[in-house]
Amino acid sequence: MCTVFSKVLGPDVQVKAQKDLSLGVYVHVPFCASTCDFCAFYQETPLRQDLLKFLKNIEAEFSKTSPIREVETAFWGGGTPGILPAGDLETLGNAQISHLGKPRKEWSIELAPSTVKADKLKVLKDLGFNRISLGVQSFDENMLQALGRRQSAKMARKAYDLIREAEFTIVNIDLMFAVPGQTEEQWLQDLKCVQELAPEHVSTYCLTFEEDTALYVKLSEGKVTRDPENEARLYEKTWETLDRMGLHQYEISNFARPGFECLHNINTWRMQEWIGFGPSASSQYNGRRFTNDANLETWIEGIENHSPVYMEESELSEQEWAIDHLIFGLRMNAGVDLYRLQQQFPNSIHLPSLQQRLNDWIEEGLAQEAGNHYSLTLQGRLVADRLGEELMDFQG
Repeated sequence: MCTVFSKVLGPDVQVKAQKDLSLGVYVHVPFCASTCDFCAFYQETPLRQDLLKFLKNIEAEFSKTSPIREVETAFWGGGTPGILPAGDLETLGNAQISHLGKPRKEWSIELAPSTVKADKLKVLKDLGFNRISLGVQSFDENMLQALGRRQSAKMARKAYDLIREAEFTIVNIDLMFAVPGQTEEQWLQDLKCVQELAPEHVSTYCLTFEEDTALYVKLSEGKVTRDPENEARLYEKTWETLDRMGLHQYEISNFARPGFECLHNINTWRMQEWIGFGPSASSQYNGRRFTNDANLETWIEGIENHSPVYMEESELSEQEWAIDHLIFGLRMNAGVDLYRLQQQFPNSIHLPSLQQRLNDWIEEGLAQEAGNHYSLTLQGRLVADRLGEELMDFQG
């Protein structure tokens, strides 16, 4: 059986998870030395006493969850997980292994270039991590300054070299485009740097202006502007350029050499299950979605009182499951099989109505069909967010 620590079910209630779903683990390390201008994620200043409290309580949180099946993938994000000293990384990793076991297929961690050190990489390697995601964002000093990044392009290259010297064979590089003031030439130069480094995976994100960020304030004050036409042009240039490098798009923002796709993220896009640990971490487990409170002290109090505090919590209806399968499935280049989806959710998918909606997209050049299989075209991927919003309102 599987025990889920829940303020609704209580710590002693046994619930059965679905055995046929892949299980992932997400660990949120909520500490950053500084806040980047574009970042809206929950984070705390890394005071030593808070780090120690975090390590103690996340182990307690691990201990209250005993999955019925093995964890397939794990991902540590933040915040800046790499801000933890090597000894703390070892403590956190051993705590996860002790209570949840080692992930069978993939164990990833996000690292900021400034936090990459040889001793930390050795600890991660010894624990069993096999994938590093390096938050470069840009190799252009002016763009780094525009994003509020506390690093240099030289530091990013050095960090990448250290990761390779530590014999990590799966490396992702995160990049951001459509930064205010960025030219097409600057962006293509960033992609040229990627070609020189030859990572196995690249994630490219169009800059979004999230509320409560420094960039959003600048946008609202008119100090920076958005250029949707330039954004679309950079999207297309990105996809063309990375494909020529052998980095093939498999999701709107993600590219990989064959066999190096991020399994943890695919688990999410395919609406499998994952359990999140740490402040603000989200879970999708046993038919429920719940998000830990984005406050270190409140999160700790909830664990100590055996009554976790959630910002959001809901039971998933079959209709919600079905629509999310469709929305996230279409974000992937592989697309979705409608008949398989209808078989999985027979009471929530009215096939003729859905086919009509997708056929309308085909006529607009936004989607394509191969038998029962539908996927988005290049033009469709450019407006995937809008199409997803249309499907959220779809009732069949």
